Amino acid sequence: MSIVPVPDRARSRPHLSLGRILQMNLGFLGLQFSFGLQQSNMGPIYSYLGADEASLPLLWLAGPMTGLLIQPIIGAMSDRTVSRFGRRTPYFLVGAVLCSLCLFAMPYSRALWIAASLLWVLDAANNVTMEPYRAYVSDRLDERQRSFGFLTQAAFTGLAQTLSYLAPSLLVWSGVDGNLVDANGIPVITRIAFVVGAVLSLSTILWSIVRVPELPLTEAERAEIAREPMSFGQTVRDLRAAVVEMPQPMRQLAVAMLFQWYGMFAYWQFVSFALARSLFDASDARSTGFREAVLVNGQIGSFYNFIAFVTAFAMVPFARRYGARPLHAFCLVASGAAMVAIPMLGSERLLFVPMIGIGLGWASMMGNPYIMLANSIPPARTGIYMGIFNMFIVIPMIIESLTMPLIYRPVLAGDPRHVLIFAGALMLAAAAATMRIVAPRTPAVIAAA
Repeated sequence: MSIVPVPDRARSRPHLSLGRILQMNLGFLGLQFSFGLQQSNMGPIYSYLGADEASLPLLWLAGPMTGLLIQPIIGAMSDRTVSRFGRRTPYFLVGAVLCSLCLFAMPYSRALWIAASLLWVLDAANNVTMEPYRAYVSDRLDERQRSFGFLTQAAFTGLAQTLSYLAPSLLVWSGVDGNLVDANGIPVITRIAFVVGAVLSLSTILWSIVRVPELPLTEAERAEIAREPMSFGQTVRDLRAAVVEMPQPMRQLAVAMLFQWYGMFAYWQFVSFALARSLFDASDARSTGFREAVLVNGQIGSFYNFIAFVTAFAMVPFARRYGARPLHAFCLVASGAAMVAIPMLGSERLLFVPMIGIGLGWASMMGNPYIMLANSIPPARTGIYMGIFNMFIVIPMIIESLTMPLIYRPVLAGDPRHVLIFAGALMLAAAAATMRIVAPRTPAVIAAA
């Protein structure tokens, strides 16, 4: 049985100031700091613990698998949750605590299986938090401010990952020896960065939910939830009905998401290894050259995330004037061209140029698809559709994790630089698929405050 939509609360939602929108999204800073630490450090950590390059994608399966299993279920559950803390807040709190514990423990891993197991729990915790957080923003803001709210999340994603990518280099510049490693080969600077992430993950989410609490449910919403209360069977029925009744723009987004997230996931996994070869002619994970490449990736990664932080806000007037669809396609083209160019550059300084394109693409990926989605789905089903939409992210990641080990050596010659070129081509294909999406009839209206 499908959910009977209740009247939208858009008219009763208070208009929030810029400061309050920033505060309600501050938790995304801690959440995305955690993701940034994974993107920039998990590949090297696995290599320090003895993993083979070709098997790396399989070790990254934790994120997409937990996202596939958890986010749609959590989304459906949060739509039907009634508690003294609200619909979404209980999931924020549980996820944030688990995430902080795993971040603290990760760099102390003594074996490959320990690190891989911790990543499964860490990603599960992040996914418990992520979907309700996006639904919370959609719940809390009226239609005029919703797009700005999602682009603010994109901006905090850029800022958080700027800091997480740069953290090891900041420690080196402050005097910590970058070649100081523990008995397992994991650098001390990595350990410190993860402890910082553990603190940020919990503290920023607590700040957001205290400063900008959820709106109380309306009587109509409470009556609808009471009519069909949360249960496993009802959750499954809700998921099935939501898939059958999925709006056409959301279905069309799936193709573009397949290409862009396959490409981005491959980029994160192999960029450090590509830089080690192109800059330092190094392939041994325990070599000084490889550790230098990891630091370089942190520096250029922080730069592209800073570009994402800045341009996410700058995209607001462009999204208003031209629409999210062509803007997203343009940013994907810039990102794809940058990925193709990176392996051809042998200078650390020149690498900052393509990072502008990567930053544009990353900012757009974290904001514009949600703008296209938010106003094409019924408000009463925001949580479940946000969870299903996450499947469009994690399924491409799962496909990449399962297929990349098969093509890495026979097709890509065992060279991570070829992986980056392949990823760039996929981003260009994603741009073409984006332009085929039929936009919702009523475009979002963007207001800053």
